[in-house]
Amino acid sequence: MTTDYTADEMMSVAAARALGDGMSCFVGIGLPSKAANLARRTHAPDLTLIYESGCLGAKPSRLPLSIGDGELADTSDAVVSVPEVFNYWLQPGRIDVGFLGAAQLDKFGNINTTVIGSDYHDPKVRLPGAGGAPEIAASCREVFVVLRQSPRAFVEKVDFVTSFGHGTGKGDRERLGLPGRGPTLVVTDLGLMRPDPETAELTLTELHPGVELERAVAATGWTLKVADDLTVTPAPTEEELAVLRDLEKASK
Repeated sequence: MTTDYTADEMMSVAAARALGDGMSCFVGIGLPSKAANLARRTHAPDLTLIYESGCLGAKPSRLPLSIGDGELADTSDAVVSVPEVFNYWLQPGRIDVGFLGAAQLDKFGNINTTVIGSDYHDPKVRLPGAGGAPEIAASCREVFVVLRQSPRAFVEKVDFVTSFGHGTGKGDRERLGLPGRGPTLVVTDLGLMRPDPETAELTLTELHPGVELERAVAATGWTLKVADDLTVTPAPTEEELAVLRDLEKASK
């Protein structure tokens, strides 16, 4: 083991470990792409990476710069149209895991990437918007959210629901007929959160090494529930860090 790693590296490693061999994963750019490619190069060689641009089974030799990076098409098992990705693969529930980021995330895993402020027509900040995230949140068998933790990002209630998580609690997804399980894991720079099985409220289940509980509580904009069996995330191994850094080096 090593203690020489960054918070972003801990996030990437923790997210990668949650991906199982043989899974299919809808990948975004940034930390989700790092995590997915790290998993494929370590414990999950048969992980299928799917990018929104239509690249199925991508095996990039470096981290892609965007979903339109030619490296993805060059290394994919198949390249299909964007409508096919959504209509055939995503919406019928054929993808195991979808990675999502957020500008705001609330205690039931609802995501806002649309506006900050109460007035949609005159917001404090207008954000990039939805893209394919609402369909990923609705239809992937489960969703992993990767987001740095702060009271500004982790809020009691999102200003706008761009991508549905668990609504106001357990059972809301089923009432709306959403096929996926919704957010099952939130990976932050401080620890891991998972929905409570009874209420669906996000609960801190792991703290990353060296992070004090008080810091995680202070970085959350609601009264954070803490699991009775709270554990410490295993630190990144030398192998995980070496593979991750090789990927980043190849991308420069």
